[in-house]
Amino acid sequence: MKNLPIFTSVIFLAISFMLFVPSCKKSVDTEVILATTTSTLDSGLLDELLPAFEKETGYVVKPIGVGTGEAIEMGRRGEADVILVHSRPDEDKFVEEGYGVNRRDVMHNDFIIVGPEDDPAGIKGLSCEEAFKILAEGKAPFVSRGDNSGTHKKELAIWNKVGVEPQGDWSKGDWYIETGQGMGETLRVADEKKAYTLTDRGTYLSTRDSLELVILVEGDEILFNPYGVIAVNPEKHPGLDINYDGAMAFIEFITGPKGQEIIKNFGVEEFGQPLFYPDVIK
Repeated sequence: MKNLPIFTSVIFLAISFMLFVPSCKKSVDTEVILATTTSTLDSGLLDELLPAFEKETGYVVKPIGVGTGEAIEMGRRGEADVILVHSRPDEDKFVEEGYGVNRRDVMHNDFIIVGPEDDPAGIKGLSCEEAFKILAEGKAPFVSRGDNSGTHKKELAIWNKVGVEPQGDWSKGDWYIETGQGMGETLRVADEKKAYTLTDRGTYLSTRDSLELVILVEGDEILFNPYGVIAVNPEKHPGLDINYDGAMAFIEFITGPKGQEIIKNFGVEEFGQPLFYPDVIK
């Protein structure tokens, strides 16, 4: 190109640039960033859902597993295209503030309280609130995620209902500890310390073979755990390349027949029960 006339060189560069830009744009447009909870990752559900979605649509999903609070904040900052979370009040606020659009119900499971099989605190079979009261009164070792996740928010809501503000430092002999970690790691710590914790059923079932913890409290209405999916509003982030089309394709898939069928069957063969229950197609 060194020997080409200047005008010809300019034309050549312009054509090369025009050919290069669309190919770059296409690769960006096919990537969908999904901010979601550690429970959807730890349970293995996304290992089933995402390949099926990618095969059908051609999009490639980049999942980022964090607590619900951080997933929503990622949406607020425009660092994700779509979020899959489980804290309805925070989801509604996210939409009301204009950061999210087209929220839809996806699925549900429930929270459970697990602990040592010998249950030294004696909470087995009690209501959730009764169990939390006894754990606090007896200062039974309790492990919290402490990460602003949907599970952590649910735990704090239950403590609030029973009038307890738990806090502590196990290094000082206190009964309450926050891991600041996801559900899988928090279960591991609770198991190691022979402590109690609140967990979603899906993550517990998918990891129980490596744990000695058992289910002690379940079935309360307060333990219901619904998940919602929300597209990030590109109008809130005009300077960012929010993949709204990809987000909506993901929403349509996960709430459509194929996605709901995957959710319905996930875990049945291995655990004898589904880890999540679809909310759109029963």
